[in-house]
Amino acid sequence: MTSEVVKCPRAARGWAVAALAGALLSATLLSGCAGLVVGSAVVGGLMITDRRTSGAQVEDQAIELKAINRLQAAVGDRGHVNVTSYNRMVLITGEAATEADRAAAEQALSQIENVRSIVNELAVMPPTALSSRSGDAVLTSKVKASFIDARDLHANAFKVVTERGVVYLLGRVTERESRRGSEVARAIPGVKKVVRVFEIISEEELANLQPREPEKK
Repeated sequence: MTSEVVKCPRAARGWAVAALAGALLSATLLSGCAGLVVGSAVVGGLMITDRRTSGAQVEDQAIELKAINRLQAAVGDRGHVNVTSYNRMVLITGEAATEADRAAAEQALSQIENVRSIVNELAVMPPTALSSRSGDAVLTSKVKASFIDARDLHANAFKVVTERGVVYLLGRVTERESRRGSEVARAIPGVKKVVRVFEIISEEELANLQPREPEKK
């Protein structure tokens, strides 16, 4: 298993595990008809502990919703395209029928308002089978569960996307969290590779993001 780092410019760029797995699997099943999966940007109370601002979380959700129409117009039902927006950085994964479709998908998403940067990980190949996508959903749930079990990590700081056994990690994390998160994900059986698509923050920035206890009178 290997690890890659996708660098995103700073200026440009635990849940219940069963519930997560169910949501991912449902999206996977639906994608068999539409060829498009859009990640969930806001999940209930997680907005409180998310390291993005509340505005960024809402914008991520809007970007993902707008992606549906943009991709339908650009590539139709050709291929299988997944879109995940985190802090207005868009990750595209899945399979495109041709190199032209791969480029068209990126171009269409780049025109969405508030998109800061795009990481295009679309592979030019036939769409994967439903069984493969279901396996990816299971891997995602296992990675999230391992983050929850790791006492030195904040599971909610990581967004996990899995495609053909490749795990993509997104989030606003420190260098230590980036390395540790990759180690934990790589240890999961079935994970072929880990790709880090992080916005790296300093330990000082992280400390400022932590909720502070009210002063005692």
